[in-house]
Amino acid sequence: MKGKEKVKLSKRFKTAFKAFKDESASSFNTVEVVLIVFISILFGVIVGCLLTFTKSYDIDDPNLKEIMSVYEAIKDNYYEDVDEKELVNAAVNGMASVLQDPNSYYMDKEVTDSFNQQINGSFVGIGMSVYHGESDNIIIEIFKDSPAEKAGLQVNDIVTKVGDTDVRGMVLTELTNLIKGEKDSVVNITVLRDDKEMSFDVTRGTIELTSVTNKIIEGENKKIGYINISVFASNTYEQFNKSLKSLEKQDIDSLIIDVRNNPGGHLNQVEKILSLFFNKKTVLYQLDTKGSIEKKYSTGDGKRKYEVVVLVNEGSASASEILASCFKENYKNAKIVGTTTYGKGTIQNALELSTGVTVKYTVQKWLTSKGEWINEVGIEPDVVVGQCEEYYSTLSDEDDVQLQKALGVLTGKES
Repeated sequence: MKGKEKVKLSKRFKTAFKAFKDESASSFNTVEVVLIVFISILFGVIVGCLLTFTKSYDIDDPNLKEIMSVYEAIKDNYYEDVDEKELVNAAVNGMASVLQDPNSYYMDKEVTDSFNQQINGSFVGIGMSVYHGESDNIIIEIFKDSPAEKAGLQVNDIVTKVGDTDVRGMVLTELTNLIKGEKDSVVNITVLRDDKEMSFDVTRGTIELTSVTNKIIEGENKKIGYINISVFASNTYEQFNKSLKSLEKQDIDSLIIDVRNNPGGHLNQVEKILSLFFNKKTVLYQLDTKGSIEKKYSTGDGKRKYEVVVLVNEGSASASEILASCFKENYKNAKIVGTTTYGKGTIQNALELSTGVTVKYTVQKWLTSKGEWINEVGIEPDVVVGQCEEYYSTLSDEDDVQLQKALGVLTGKES
């Protein structure tokens, strides 16, 4: 309803209420009168909303009429049964593909679920990882303090049943779907442990994903804090802030922020993290919406002055590049180390449909604090160093050439 219509309607109800109360004083008490008027108002609002909803979805656009004509024709006349949801999903997929934008695309329900888990930083489940071997589904990880751990499940247990369903030989996607369920609901899982079958009732709960890890690396009589950010999920700032405070309590001399292979995520999370290092006068990055520029400022006090190295590589994208570019352009004691970043200078909206699929589409460009657009260009490190092949087989700090270069920069052994 429009504003004037709402005002008129409100006046009518006040008048009606007064008249109704005056005329019915002898037959209704005040509570009954209020209740009747409330029901009348509620009915009016519902009818108004229905009329507004119906009007807003009138298909006047000739292009939408074409789509609906094809949809109705296939649904009603195709010689075999057609899944109507699949028709809609295919149409959405087709529209996304026409954009010819690598960052605008269609995600099916399975990919959407995985994406939401990663970006939200949590999911409902029991908190374990399973490996599908030749014929068995073997538990390879139990999350700390998870429902699975509390119930008594262990690493190397072989999952044989979920409820009454035999899952031996079942593929992981099917197994996962069986284990999924509503929060606080119970799933019975039977495992084989030391040739003995055991059954556990596990209450599903919210599993928090860890996107931030930290440690202290000592060398050359210095304490260097190290924080790795795997993705900017909705809870990443909280984890980063906690990690940073923990490291600073241990009197670190400098800090490494590792965003290698970090694909990005929530912009508000990288804004909050950067605000821990920059004052309110600092432009963190800029948004370009069809030529209209909006500058995003820090909300912090900029009290931290120690040396910082940001580790990047070709897998560092989007929000990771915002973080790296802001340090490069604004932080006096910062160095960017690694290889040129991915070069994703656009921002997407994610529209999830009732069918469970999602379409992502580009809505804005982002620019660095100094107004540079790094799309398909990336950010060139101050210190360029690639990674050695041996590292990928050992994953040890000693074989991590980029990390060792960062340590060298902070200890004065490298420039």
